Amino acid sequence: MNSVFLAVFALVWFALAYRFYGRFLARRLIVPQSKSTPAFSKQDGVDFYPAKKLVLFGHHFSSIAGAGPILGPVLAVVAFGWGFGALWILIGSVLIGAVHDYVCLMISVREDGDSIPDITGRIFGSRTRTIFMIFVWITLIFVIAVFAIAAAKSFVAKPDIVLPALGLIPLAMLFGWAIYRGGAPLVPATILALAAIAGLIFLGTRYPVILPFSQENSIFFWCVILLAYGYVASVLPVWLLLQPRDYIATGILIFGMGAGFLGLFITHPVINAPFLTGFVSEKQGPIWPMLFIIIACGAISGFHSLVASGTSSKQLAAEKEGLSIGYGGMLTEGVLGILALLAVGAGLKYSGVVNESGPPALSSFFVDGGSGPIAAFAVGYGVLTEPLFGAVSALVGMTMLNAFVITSLDTTVRLTRFVACELLQDRVKVLKNRWVAALAAVIPAAFLVFTGTERSLWPMFGAANQLLGTLALLVASGWLVKKKRPEKYTLYPAIFMLVTTLCALLWQGWKFLNSDPPKYSLCMTAVVLIVLAVFVSRRALVSLGELKKKSSTPG
Repeated sequence: MNSVFLAVFALVWFALAYRFYGRFLARRLIVPQSKSTPAFSKQDGVDFYPAKKLVLFGHHFSSIAGAGPILGPVLAVVAFGWGFGALWILIGSVLIGAVHDYVCLMISVREDGDSIPDITGRIFGSRTRTIFMIFVWITLIFVIAVFAIAAAKSFVAKPDIVLPALGLIPLAMLFGWAIYRGGAPLVPATILALAAIAGLIFLGTRYPVILPFSQENSIFFWCVILLAYGYVASVLPVWLLLQPRDYIATGILIFGMGAGFLGLFITHPVINAPFLTGFVSEKQGPIWPMLFIIIACGAISGFHSLVASGTSSKQLAAEKEGLSIGYGGMLTEGVLGILALLAVGAGLKYSGVVNESGPPALSSFFVDGGSGPIAAFAVGYGVLTEPLFGAVSALVGMTMLNAFVITSLDTTVRLTRFVACELLQDRVKVLKNRWVAALAAVIPAAFLVFTGTERSLWPMFGAANQLLGTLALLVASGWLVKKKRPEKYTLYPAIFMLVTTLCALLWQGWKFLNSDPPKYSLCMTAVVLIVLAVFVSRRALVSLGELKKKSSTPG
């Protein structure tokens, strides 16, 4: 099939979904009001600060995107072919992921900007809240560690992206000061910022930052720098760095996505990957439930609920803007997922040897010593956009991806600071100091990074992430019941994801136990997550039934 057909269908599908289903959910579930949002009522100049609509969209989208909507589709094409992965992105993002993001955002706005884990206590009780928040904190620590290593490895593998990636930080601070303190108009400032990024990309090709260390020590060095950056960025006022950086990064990604689709329309390659390679992958397992775990971001991701209720809800200036931020942001991520799928499914050959002429084979990136999914996307993207960018087309793709990995890193440190405060500040008073609370995020993550522990636990993160989404949907269902609004739009997706996640964890646990040699630590991690899922979901479903009875009782 020609790639243009799938691209056009996806763009039209997402536009119609926003226009009809998104607005239907807004009217049916949320009913946006004109009252003051927490960004104004609790404004503190640090975390609560009203943002312009486009700026907040930039923050939200860049924070939820990261590398997830690229890595998942690439791995899914390798494991199962492109067909069912595309269907899951198209259907999952509209009916599950975007619903999850939008409702979590608006619930947080209605609950004074509190996070979904904190709101859990009001819906399902304090014990469920505590366990949920501990799980969230642990999961976020893994996210910080993995994102730091991913960015560090990309700096070492592609030293010409160091200048544009790190140069974005002071550029964003200058942009934030110009917009919020200097009164600069948004559109001209945006054009200048994007031009500056183009200049940084050019400088990166001329002056790649190659460290005089071994590869291992270079990764160690960049991890230290990135974790230190994440720590400082997490405590700075959102208007100074978080908002402008994410806004500019979104400009990079939107430009990159637009260029990717334009290049696709120009080259209009046929999809080389098969629609379906089989219902069982040798490495990944059965297509259900594993496809729904491999592709998280792009379809549904529990991490999004933490961004929506952790930072975005504290910056939303008007409730009517929530639909474009929450629902629209997730659909845009679905578009990115489709682009990633086509970049490797159509931009590359599916299989073949390295010395063949033409585009490289997707399979060559996953043999022993292969450079993996990030490089596969960058090269495939480069093939699609070569008519536009020529020799630097792959570099543009890598820069686009890397900007979002670092953006997700600093947002995650801030979210972990929030969770630590909400969980422990009543018992540990010093955590009320945001500089101290941020250490509760960075120090454990640094331990994982520098001991290598996160490498063994990463295979479980996909399931843990989907479990977060499941629990967030259950909380949303409870909130809707309390407000006497229909909960089926969140409850049915929650039940589907709960069953899927539990089956995935059972499969992974069995696989780790029967590997040679057995991976007992990963098997135990799967068991812990299963126990957590059963406990929290059972408590939530029981409480949900009780709330349903109360809401239907007259008087």
